[in-house]
Amino acid sequence: MNSTITWELEALQRFLPQSPVQARPCRGGVLEIFPDRFPDDSGPTDSSWSPSPVVPLGIIFDGAPRTLWLKLESHNPYGSIKGRTAFALWQSVKDRIDPRIGLIESTSGNLGLALAGLAASLRVPFTAVVDPRVSPSVQHTMRAMGARVVVVDQPDGAGGFLLNRLAHVAQRVRREPGLVWPNQYTNPANPAVHAQWTAPELRTQLPAKPVSVLVAVSTGGTLAGFRDYVFTHSPAWELIGVDVVGSVALGDAHGERVLSGIGASRRSTFLPHGYRPAVHVDPPEAVSACLWLKETTGIAVGSSSGALVAAALRLFREDPARTDIVCLCPDGGDRYLDTVYSPLWRSQHDLAPVDVAAGVTGGGLLDASAATGPDATEPDVTVR
Repeated sequence: MNSTITWELEALQRFLPQSPVQARPCRGGVLEIFPDRFPDDSGPTDSSWSPSPVVPLGIIFDGAPRTLWLKLESHNPYGSIKGRTAFALWQSVKDRIDPRIGLIESTSGNLGLALAGLAASLRVPFTAVVDPRVSPSVQHTMRAMGARVVVVDQPDGAGGFLLNRLAHVAQRVRREPGLVWPNQYTNPANPAVHAQWTAPELRTQLPAKPVSVLVAVSTGGTLAGFRDYVFTHSPAWELIGVDVVGSVALGDAHGERVLSGIGASRRSTFLPHGYRPAVHVDPPEAVSACLWLKETTGIAVGSSSGALVAAALRLFREDPARTDIVCLCPDGGDRYLDTVYSPLWRSQHDLAPVDVAAGVTGGGLLDASAATGPDATEPDVTVR
């Protein structure tokens, strides 16, 4: 068999859902994923979608014990937190989808993979509009699942390619009647799924004590959803946004960016006034945190998760009173083998190692069973 085809088939198996997607016909011949009810704190009804695991790491920081909690969204179907977002976006537009024409979305990788998987399951055409920072392996995998991948390689003048990606999508929608754009950048289903599902799921997995929760920013949908959940339910959380230097997502000055999956070339529609508190991480810090975590624990995470871990270590260093920090890790390291975990790629982008873990010892896995449990202040939250 052709080696390229063999590689793509192996990649396809790696990124397909971990469990079969439940699908049934609905009016108009369009298939729907799961029953009509929007996902709540227990996840999609009648599906085998299980909560993503939370892993506590015990570290010693300047002689004091701390716990770094990692919620590993790579264990979701389609391998990232964007599996949840894709489900919500699909639910919001499914009545408008023509199975002959399909849908289109701008993506930095993970949402494209999730939508490609859903579209393939339902035999609906899907076009992913990406840029050169999306790794070749991710592009190959989307194509292997039947998606059409369009690479927009013209920089937008704001440190990335997003503005030109969006312009391409808008042009296609105007030119092709019936083509549906879920628009993860403005669709309220994006933050809603995290307010109603991801955040309450996390709350049941953490000890009922004050913690700092770190959420990475791209579209801003996840952070906005967590903000809404905290405002409504008042858990004992210090919610902190994490972005990269050069990103405009929270209203900061734009600059060149090399990491995919975190940051944006425009202000988040869901956070029009920005968000505070927020931590901004340099790319070398994010990449070094990925390498440190992999070497210390064997856990490989993506670049946005590396930014979260780097921010957490910085916050531990700045405030001895912080004993527990949670990182909502959007994806795993398998999608970054030819970027973050490639010495050649790091050298090409001048990402010299940074000692992000100065003063840290340990990093062993703790037993979470004795420390976690549902928060007694919210007995109606259950997770299957």
